[in-house]
Amino acid sequence: MNPKRVAVIGAGVMGLACAYELLKKGHAVDIYEADDRVGGMSAHFDFDGLSLERFYHFVCKPDQTLFEYLDELGLSDKLRWVPTKMGYFYEGQLYSWGNPVALLTFPRLSLLSKLRYGIHMFYCTKISNWQKLDHRNAVEWIKRWIGEPAYQVLWDGLFKLKFHHYADNLSAAWIWARIKRVGQSRRNLMQEEMGYIEGGSETLLKALENKIADLGGTMRLSTPVSEITRQEDNGLSLTVADEALLYDRVISTVPLPFVPRLIPELSADVQAKYKSVNNLGVACVIYKLRKPVTENFWLNVNDPEMAIPGIIEYSNLRQMDHSIVYVPYYLPREHDKFAWTNAQFIDEATAYLKRINPELTDDDFIAIHVSRYGFAQPICEPGFPDRLPPIRSEWDGLYIADTSYYYPEDRSISESMRLGKQLAEMVAD
Repeated sequence: MNPKRVAVIGAGVMGLACAYELLKKGHAVDIYEADDRVGGMSAHFDFDGLSLERFYHFVCKPDQTLFEYLDELGLSDKLRWVPTKMGYFYEGQLYSWGNPVALLTFPRLSLLSKLRYGIHMFYCTKISNWQKLDHRNAVEWIKRWIGEPAYQVLWDGLFKLKFHHYADNLSAAWIWARIKRVGQSRRNLMQEEMGYIEGGSETLLKALENKIADLGGTMRLSTPVSEITRQEDNGLSLTVADEALLYDRVISTVPLPFVPRLIPELSADVQAKYKSVNNLGVACVIYKLRKPVTENFWLNVNDPEMAIPGIIEYSNLRQMDHSIVYVPYYLPREHDKFAWTNAQFIDEATAYLKRINPELTDDDFIAIHVSRYGFAQPICEPGFPDRLPPIRSEWDGLYIADTSYYYPEDRSISESMRLGKQLAEMVAD
């Protein structure tokens, strides 16, 4: 093997996994990260004395790539599985959800609708060929299975508050993959079971960071790359703080909307493809509370007085001294609400928590934080892979990918590691 000098742009989990694999293969690797820490959306921050993820993460039983890395890094004993509960807050009432009994006792659907919904959920866990769903519209696909009444009660509000004006043009394969991942993370028919890493995502991030350092990799935090250009000898040049740095291979893992500005010399048709990928941003309000909001880990919401699709009560998965709750707002960047101040999000989300649990008082709120990210979720329309340029770009030695290339899978640490390893293998080939 001929060792190469490789630059990895982005120190999220994908970039870290890619760098780690390249270093194992004997390449020289430098990692560039604009943030002051590694991890991307899985990075931790100090939340009132608690080291916590800026955005919620959890482990499901199909996350095989993550399990393989935990074993390789000596962290398998840090993985914990917990029986979790799901709830549904519908029109001012809190209901149990996520098992056959909860479905059959839910009073807002007919028996026929309940049966159709249950059959669809079970069927989704058995589908293996996602390509059959790739060009199908998710709304039409779901309605065909469960009917219009059940769709209005269980899906319509969720889609509109999560995907907004994109809600009517989503890939059925993409939505199916989300259903399947959670649906297969069960102890049995009656009990959902989710996982977490002891110490949070930071445990994994630190282990990867240490391995990269041990193997001779260089981590350059708070160091954004402003431009990538092609050299006459087929090498690639990175512009970093007005300095040109030469590499044999460059791997970009930053969100695709940044690529046209980062690499302006790419052909116009490729630039247009990157620009055509739509994304949602997120503002996530995080709470430390003296008492739980509910007993559920995941609470879906469909309420006319609440403009959120759900909340995640993380402390009902990972045991903590206080209740930790994430209230995510997924918003297109052009949405008026995306320009809200932190105080506006906090005021609204706090009122929502008090609506869900009227026993909450102002004294129960210990600490509040708002995390924001501009490109949290690509929007995957029917036939989404057809719109993406190849990972191996039109320039020799340049590889470009972000979470869009997980398709049809949803964002997860496991998928980040899988794609990071794939990128390293492509460079080696």
